Amino acid sequence: MRIGVLTGGGDCPGLNAVIRAVVRKGVATYGHEFVGFRDGWRGPLEGISKPLGIAEVRGILPRGGTILGSSRTNPFKIDGGVEKIKENLANLGVDALVAIGGEDTLGVATKLDELGVKVVGVPKTIDNDLNATDYTFGFDTAVNIAMEAIDRLHTTAESHHRTLVVEVMGRHAGWIALHAGIAGGANVILLPERQFDIDQVAQYVEKRFQHQYSPIIVVAEGAQPLDGQMVLHNQELDSFGHVRLGGIGQWLAEQLETKTGKEARTVVLGHIQRGGTPTAFDRVLSTRFGLQAIDAVHEGDFGKMMALRGTDIVRVPLKEGTGELKTVPIERYTEAEVFFGS
Repeated sequence: MRIGVLTGGGDCPGLNAVIRAVVRKGVATYGHEFVGFRDGWRGPLEGISKPLGIAEVRGILPRGGTILGSSRTNPFKIDGGVEKIKENLANLGVDALVAIGGEDTLGVATKLDELGVKVVGVPKTIDNDLNATDYTFGFDTAVNIAMEAIDRLHTTAESHHRTLVVEVMGRHAGWIALHAGIAGGANVILLPERQFDIDQVAQYVEKRFQHQYSPIIVVAEGAQPLDGQMVLHNQELDSFGHVRLGGIGQWLAEQLETKTGKEARTVVLGHIQRGGTPTAFDRVLSTRFGLQAIDAVHEGDFGKMMALRGTDIVRVPLKEGTGELKTVPIERYTEAEVFFGS
């Protein structure tokens, strides 16, 4: 069998570990042949591929990013896109696809599966917002990067007696902000799942200063003030209909300076959260996902996504993973010593 592999959407640590596991087991155990498609769905759409064998995946386990490249290409937004993919797969002799990605990449995979393309999905996103799986790889690495940044910011905040606002990724789900904020000892955590009251945040800041400590606020990029709107970098939409976020941290710092009279600074972690070597947890999870994915392909169990349930890797229908985003269940954290909004 000849199998195509692609990585789409935002890059994250662990992608290369999945590619490595799929190829190594696929070649050594099953004798399959592999084709690597470049830059997400643009690869099969335009027929851009590269050989993918054991030699090509040697040494990539600890590397961040993806050796195949990525993009946010949506073939369903291109005239004749699906037909072009089917034609290119046939011309290259590709029998099935392993698609590694998040909501958008696997959303395309779900639609293609319904149209007869043989595809298996592997869930990837630092946001941890894919349904049907307890964790996605990339999340643990992103949280640890954000936590380390928060740890470092505590000392400079105390030294200069200022508020520090840390903006982390999280468009619709606040998992990174929640986990990194709790682990890093943040005083205020603001999530997209609930709008926040800026006056109440200012009260928390003032109370912190009264106790001779400087506050650390962690805010997800998709968090919104009461009766406010999401802060946008610009109004442009990508091919999946997403706007580019950015600016909530700066807006928050400016508001807090005005309301408290205390200096406030913003640190935007941005793509730092995506980069670098994956943690041990993400390397192991990625590898297990990849091993299970190639088993599913070999068995002809298409239209499935790999998922972590407890400590087990299971297969679930692609629809379950992409039908609805997994957001933070706010009600479970009401007793935690963190602030989510009014």
